[in-house]
Amino acid sequence: MARNRKVFIDLVDKAIATGETMKSEDLLFSYKGISYPATVCSPEQFKALEAFEARSDDVILAGYPKSGTNWVGQIITDLVTTCAKNDGDETNNLNDELDEFPYLEVGDAEKYQRMKKLPSRRIIFTHLMPHNIPESIFKNKTKILLLLRNPKDVATSYYHFSNGLSPLPSYETWDEFFTAFMTGKMPWGFYFDYIFEWNKHIDDENIMTITYEELKENRAMGVKKIAEFFELSLTEEELQGVVDRSSFQAMKENSEKTHGAFGNVLFRKGGVSDWKNLFNEDQNQEMDKKFEEYLAGTKLGAKLNYGVHCKA
Repeated sequence: MARNRKVFIDLVDKAIATGETMKSEDLLFSYKGISYPATVCSPEQFKALEAFEARSDDVILAGYPKSGTNWVGQIITDLVTTCAKNDGDETNNLNDELDEFPYLEVGDAEKYQRMKKLPSRRIIFTHLMPHNIPESIFKNKTKILLLLRNPKDVATSYYHFSNGLSPLPSYETWDEFFTAFMTGKMPWGFYFDYIFEWNKHIDDENIMTITYEELKENRAMGVKKIAEFFELSLTEEELQGVVDRSSFQAMKENSEKTHGAFGNVLFRKGGVSDWKNLFNEDQNQEMDKKFEEYLAGTKLGAKLNYGVHCKA
């Protein structure tokens, strides 16, 4: 999986080096009430993003941080690249000059002008709330795969991720992090706001939802659903190849090539229910109440299968 990798690794390596020299209070900035990492985003860039013009055949993956977007992003990239090779589409090659960092909101203010020159299908990831996504994506009915993961595992993964990556704030204790997570003081905003806002779009014809947990349970079925949603025609053998290359073990072993030093932080466990190693009973009850307040009775709340994945 070479696509995007040089651009990906170079940007992350630079962000890590810069983050190591910054004071903790300077690591984040606020834009329209939401915090973002100052090493990879800027207010000027977000302003430029508003004019981004989506294409109807763009392939978009949306998910809250630590929901598995790098994992599912590899699956999507592999599917698109394999399909392009089958079609003899030379524009979808692995030329680094044609690549951009896949996260839409990460980069510089000139990024979106460069993206105009990228060939279709452009692969785009994002952690943005739907109301901060460029209007053209919804106007052009660009297909969006919305990735969900249960909030307790998201919080657990985010905690380890933040403490292992210099561009993000670090926390002396899990309790300190949990307070920040539950009060929405996180890069890219509050988890429950994120799911609640996306629930308003659950019936949009251009959106499909899939959960981290169902992909872990049956990756082959999930890969097939993703390919069908984005109308990517692959043989059964090709689909199986994507499934094999997207196992956690395969991605972890290949992480230095795909993500550089970042891979050691990114691919930690890749499991389900790791939250049980951190949450105490009071924290369990607090998050259970928050789920009831924001998501009980919603379609995305049901999709999360909270009773199965978040009850001790």
